[in-house]
Amino acid sequence: MISRVADPAFQKMLSGFSATTAEVLYHMPDHPDFLQSFLWQFEDIAPQFPRLHRFLDHWRTEVEATIHSVSVMHQGLIRPRELRFGSEHRLQ
Repeated sequence: MISRVADPAFQKMLSGFSATTAEVLYHMPDHPDFLQSFLWQFEDIAPQFPRLHRFLDHWRTEVEATIHSVSVMHQGLIRPRELRFGSEHRLQ
C-alpha cells in the first residue's frame, strides 16, 4: 500500500518554515575589545522568527556574552517559479 501522507519536512515548509541563518556578533566579559561571531542555520518562520527570538532570549539570560548585533538571512523554500516555454518541435 502506498502512503499518501506528505513528508514532515514538506509539511513544515507549507506551514511557513524556511531556511534561516543568523549571525550573532558578541563580546565576552574577559575580552571586551574582541568581537566574536556565532553563526547558526535553522528553520524558522519569517517575519516573526519565533525560534530566533527564543534563542536570543536564552542568550541574554544564560550566556555571559554581550550581544553586539544580529544579522538574519532568510530564504523562502517554497515560492512561485517562472515558467518559460521553449520552441515547439514536432516529430513527423
